[in-house]
Amino acid sequence: MNFLREVVDVARYAKEASRKLANIGGDVRNRALMSMADAVEKNISRIKDKNKIDMKIAGRTGLSKALIDRLELSEKRIKSMACGLRDITKLPDPIGEVIEEHTRPNGLIIKKTRVPMGVIGIVYESRPNVTGDSAGLCLKSGNAVVLRGGSEALNSNMAIASIIKKAACKAGIPEGWLGLISVTDREAVTGMSRLDQFIDMIILRGGEKMIKNIAKNATVPVMKHGKGLCHTYVDASADAEKAARICFNAKVQRPGVCNAMETLLVHKDIAGKLLPGLIKKLQDAGVEVRGDDGTMAIVPGIKQAVEEDWSTEYLGLILSVKIVDGLEEAVNHIASYGSGHSDAIVSEDRDKAEEFLGMVDSAAVYWNASTRFTDGGQFGMGAEIGISTQKSHARGPMGLRDLTSVKYVIYGDGQIRE
Repeated sequence: MNFLREVVDVARYAKEASRKLANIGGDVRNRALMSMADAVEKNISRIKDKNKIDMKIAGRTGLSKALIDRLELSEKRIKSMACGLRDITKLPDPIGEVIEEHTRPNGLIIKKTRVPMGVIGIVYESRPNVTGDSAGLCLKSGNAVVLRGGSEALNSNMAIASIIKKAACKAGIPEGWLGLISVTDREAVTGMSRLDQFIDMIILRGGEKMIKNIAKNATVPVMKHGKGLCHTYVDASADAEKAARICFNAKVQRPGVCNAMETLLVHKDIAGKLLPGLIKKLQDAGVEVRGDDGTMAIVPGIKQAVEEDWSTEYLGLILSVKIVDGLEEAVNHIASYGSGHSDAIVSEDRDKAEEFLGMVDSAAVYWNASTRFTDGGQFGMGAEIGISTQKSHARGPMGLRDLTSVKYVIYGDGQIRE
């Protein structure tokens, strides 16, 4: 098919650029990142104009409020993208780092060094600012990048990619280092995921169904940015005021993102004290609360939760609430319905908290803090490329080092193997 030709050409061009990029010094990459940031700020009007086209189309096609929120590029968000690119320049350069070094009895010096992955493919939906963040992190780590954003953000993505690519090339980065797939057909993503001769790793960010379908047939190594079905468990020993503050933030501060709380689990001994006030505050903020029988008995008038609610990532102002008998039931619920993203316990009992932190098998687990902190910037890593919910070389927020591989460099003086 003709559209697959574009995918292949972009990936091949990126592979060629990656070989040159691997030998470009960190100072050049940093100058390019600064030029990219300047170019983004100089073109705010252009980016906003293209984003308005996407927003208008999204309004006509009935895109959800959560996705529209992710899609919109205000001047503040565009400036934040530029700021993020500048912040990346301040991060330590991972390329060339010697991870291990030792000398063998025969005199061979063996160094395990950090090198670029090569070409990284990224598939994402809705959020056009990911275009800038992803390109910046890939460039800082010495990688070429092939981007395929969602069709709903095509005009925004093309504008951002064109602006930053041109700025980087003027600063000495090889042509082809950034490729954006303009084809919106889903088969383009399938084709991209099978180009293992050109693409070294693909990061999937988006809907659960899309990720499963692509990962199932991919020949390129896949990193999954899966759904964020995050829980907060309020233990019997919790400080009710602290718990209410944490839970409200986890749900309301920005509900359309993957680290927002979707299910609240409450110990039966504190439910009567905590839930009436907390649910009213949530409702006043526009949250639709869906509760189990126990929750409905304490707060009449809320909607009945059904089985589907426990496994739903709402990405909006909806929250499911369940009363549990204790820590074991809470952990079992999370194991049954969670996505391995971020889960929290609110408790004043250290032993209970440590038990929760050890038993819950998620990329990030919290004690007395909001799940909203699962983010590369909040973790001090700078911008992130995504949040991995799988167990591989990277888990949780993926920063610069997670975009690298290793190379063994061996220094000899005529040694031969006997």
